Amino acid sequence: MDNKHQFSIWYFVFAFFFIAYLQSFFNPPRIENLPYSEFKILLKANKLENIRLTETDISGTIILRDIDDYLPYERVEALNINSDIERSFYTVRLDDPKLINDLEASGISFAGKKENRWLGNVVSWVIPILLFFALWSYLFRRMGSLGGGMMEIGKSKVKVYVEKDTKVTFADVAGVEEAKEELQEIVNFLNDPQGYSKLGARIPKGILLVGPPGTGKTLLARAVAGEAGVPFFSINGSEFVEMFVGVGAARVRDLFDQARQKAPAIIFIDELDALGRARGINPAGGGHDEKEQTLNQLLSEMDGFDPSKGLVLLSATNRPEILDPALLRAGRFDRQVLVDRPDKIGRVQILKVHIKKIHLAKDINLESIAALTPGFTGADLANLVNEAALLATRRKGDEVTLDDFTQAIERIVAGLEKKNRLLNPKEREVVAHHEMGHALVAMSLPGVDPVHKISIIPRGIGALGYTIQRPTEDRYLMTREELENKMAVLLGGRASEQLIFKHLSTGAADDLAKATDIARNMVTRYGMDEKLGQVVYQEDAPLFLEGVPGFNKRDFSEETAREIDCAVRELVNGALEKATDILKRNRNVLERGARMLLEQETLAETELETLQQEIPLAAAIKT
Repeated sequence: MDNKHQFSIWYFVFAFFFIAYLQSFFNPPRIENLPYSEFKILLKANKLENIRLTETDISGTIILRDIDDYLPYERVEALNINSDIERSFYTVRLDDPKLINDLEASGISFAGKKENRWLGNVVSWVIPILLFFALWSYLFRRMGSLGGGMMEIGKSKVKVYVEKDTKVTFADVAGVEEAKEELQEIVNFLNDPQGYSKLGARIPKGILLVGPPGTGKTLLARAVAGEAGVPFFSINGSEFVEMFVGVGAARVRDLFDQARQKAPAIIFIDELDALGRARGINPAGGGHDEKEQTLNQLLSEMDGFDPSKGLVLLSATNRPEILDPALLRAGRFDRQVLVDRPDKIGRVQILKVHIKKIHLAKDINLESIAALTPGFTGADLANLVNEAALLATRRKGDEVTLDDFTQAIERIVAGLEKKNRLLNPKEREVVAHHEMGHALVAMSLPGVDPVHKISIIPRGIGALGYTIQRPTEDRYLMTREELENKMAVLLGGRASEQLIFKHLSTGAADDLAKATDIARNMVTRYGMDEKLGQVVYQEDAPLFLEGVPGFNKRDFSEETAREIDCAVRELVNGALEKATDILKRNRNVLERGARMLLEQETLAETELETLQQEIPLAAAIKT
């Protein structure tokens, strides 16, 4: 429940003072303006008339003429306002047995008065209570309509859309053609359920969209609803879980009940891993909790609904390895659709969708932008287009150019430029040789991604410089030689520092970590070491089992572990030697390139091509 919709103690404080105010309004207190002692004095002096007696008070009229003979001056001034002839008075009646005798002796007319104040008492209490409950009911209904009321706690917080609300079709989704083809079958079924049942086939009960974050899983689900033109029930997996036991299961039941009433319809549960996490992963935390009850109810509902009625369940997750196996069995989530990172062709298609909203320069080639963005998801590309448009706006340009896209990529990949981070001349020289070492090794080895740009402008948190390589094509397999060359490029900066300055610095920490990781995977996962053989010594552990006692155990001896460490060290040292040998052969080019980098701070592809022409590709290096 949202904090701004919760009942607060201030509601009760306000209600209390409001009731007290209304009670005082209906029963106003009477102010005593004559002490009982002065009343007795004026009674004996025959200065009172029309006296009315009740059980609690005495009231009447004071004759003000010559009253100063009986009362002090200050009291006369208090009573004789505007020199009135008569003045009403009120005093509290005390337990005075002689009062009636004194009244009879004075000869003043007096009478008893029976007060009947029950109506005022009733009104003073009933009306405030009614108003209080009316205000309470209004606030209760108000919060209930927002999904936070106590009576609504078992209701699903589902958002319902129809075709006109989603406004998303398959034309708005690009780069995932295979997934679109899979989901097109769902659209056809929702439009023509009878056509699919002629041959006895049934549509899958559940379709699980699996893929990294930002690849367009939620967008695909909404596109299915937009194409089919049916109600679209959208809810996040975390919205089923509440602090009260049983609420999650009640919301699952309510969700499916709503969907059945509006079938044909689509139920979409985003971030399914928040709801469908595997049961019994952490025995120490207990096995029967609220999340498990909610998951059990979801499994029961999936078994109970008939897809032939036009009800389809879509879900999305980027962590399928932690889902409960009962969710993924046949008859529940029958089909899993992979929504992966787009390839180069897919990135071009995604860019075409997003550039419709910006003013693009006519000479821009989208393929060159797609080549600079390997591994980018659809969300990353949307962010890239927006960043490029912002950069063009910042420089007050009329259109977005290729240079804007290049700067946007650098900003996303390497981080924001730190122009205020000033390096001393010695550090700048070390960084320049370090980055030029990366570039020269990359330009000297075959099968390595070409260098696109070098810079010694600090970026991000700890990057003092960077070297950007542009892949010529998407790669899915790599040979041992290519991995060794990749390690040599990573260690080119360390080799350059050692060759030129005869010392080592901390600037190669990230390069060493990446190179070591590649070497360890080559030995333990890819079977690329001759001594250790074609054996896998390390498996990919499911994320939800990381840290579980007994799972991350080693299936090899201490001697084998030592051999693995030696093999990893030999691969890293071999890559360093290869990089050092290349830089020794081209030391003059290395030093000239470093001087150019110190002068210009950034070297683009055209300047690098000039340097590359001076680098000999020896046969020994190629092998």
